[in-house]
Amino acid sequence: MKLRRFFLIIVLVGGFWYLTSHLPSNLGLGNFPLFNTSYAHSGAPLVLTEAEAAPVCDAQEQDSIDIYKRVLPSVVNITSTMLVFDFFYGTVPQQGQGSGFILDKAGHVLTNYHVIQGANRGIEVMLSNKRRYQAHVVGMDKVHDLALLQIEAPNLEPVTLASSSNLQVGQRVYAIGNPFGLSGTMTQGIISSIRSIRNEDSAPIEDAIQTDAAINPGNSGGPLLNSSGQVIGINTMIASNGADQSSGIGFAIPINTAKAVLADLTRYGRVRRPSVGIVSYAIGPDLASQMGLAADYGVLIEKVIPGGAAERAGLHGGNQEAYLGNMPIMLGGDLIVGIDGQQVTDPQDISAIMDKHQAGDQVSVTVLRGQRKETFKLILGEARESES
Repeated sequence: MKLRRFFLIIVLVGGFWYLTSHLPSNLGLGNFPLFNTSYAHSGAPLVLTEAEAAPVCDAQEQDSIDIYKRVLPSVVNITSTMLVFDFFYGTVPQQGQGSGFILDKAGHVLTNYHVIQGANRGIEVMLSNKRRYQAHVVGMDKVHDLALLQIEAPNLEPVTLASSSNLQVGQRVYAIGNPFGLSGTMTQGIISSIRSIRNEDSAPIEDAIQTDAAINPGNSGGPLLNSSGQVIGINTMIASNGADQSSGIGFAIPINTAKAVLADLTRYGRVRRPSVGIVSYAIGPDLASQMGLAADYGVLIEKVIPGGAAERAGLHGGNQEAYLGNMPIMLGGDLIVGIDGQQVTDPQDISAIMDKHQAGDQVSVTVLRGQRKETFKLILGEARESES
């Protein structure tokens, strides 16, 4: 009995082997094959069409590649650490990230002030070779959103600084940085506009470079480059309408602004910002008509700061109190209409002119005193924190 069962098993196994090995693959019942042959080997060779040589880049692509390879070693990733209080008033570390770039072989690194703002537990700089170094702050300029750091590292490769004057809308630009922590990222675009804007602290950025090159969180402090790979700006902010990512409208601080403050940062650790030494108010046509002024534009001096540049030069502040709505204003002071031959229509014009000077420089201030136009030579003083 057992022998018969053994032979029956042999016959069944042999029959199954014969069917799977010798019958046609499409033999089955009706339209359904007996066996699934979806993954069966077709027997036909796979022939690929391959390029005869490596793809050739066009001239613009090769320029982009060359710029990236040349500038990348000069761009750094900056991590700042601060201690903050949690819900239970315990201290917990919190980190922020941004970018920066190497200015010289001594290890000076330029970045945005807001990248390191509040850092109280160290600032770390990571080079493109992934080596990390602790940085110390040389100086900060909150108004211009700039900070100068320094690290001790060998074989540093500095960037080349260009001039940001005479930039043209339509010029090709590149941004290199660490958006969302993705180190060594390059984006490309054009200069979309040159315009004056205000940063998140409402401080003016004169002649800011607007670009459509993608700038995202983490790009802050990184370089904006021209088509020669030279730095023309410091990427600083985006216009995103609440979405914390690129919308095609990014802004960079012009490098000439940074050049104007770097000497003070290295020498004093702060910017000795030049000041005319006044408290002022912008005048428009309506106010000029009501006050009987000789011009329908300008900056009215309400008060000269004691010991300041304006007082030393003999400029006059107001001597008659009046009200604009609920706001008090002093009338009777000199009306500034020009500085160094440039028309002045509001305090922002004065701020823009001051960005091109240092404390101790001499400027010519043109005022209307009553109906008479006068010009004064004024030695710029240093702005005080309390000066408005």
